[in-house]
Amino acid sequence: MRARTVLLVAAAVPVTVAAYAAVLKAGHWQLYADRHRITLSPHPRRSCSDCRGAGGWWVGGANPEMEACGCWSERRELRIRLLPVPAWPDEPPF
Repeated sequence: MRARTVLLVAAAVPVTVAAYAAVLKAGHWQLYADRHRITLSPHPRRSCSDCRGAGGWWVGGANPEMEACGCWSERRELRIRLLPVPAWPDEPPF
């Protein structure tokens, strides 16, 4: 019975990971995870008629800058905090 459970779990893990990868790709999300946070951030859509997947366009003038396209910039970034980030030391150790 125990071996059967282990085999089912071992088979379920790759299937679950593949399903999550497909959902993230279809929804144009990027997953980032470390011990401090898990972040889902939006990405530009290749089918966008404005930016065609580039994420924006350059605005000319004296100080050219990139204007972000609404296909990704108006979507929320989702973040889950896990462990606090340690404080940066004010002075180097002696």
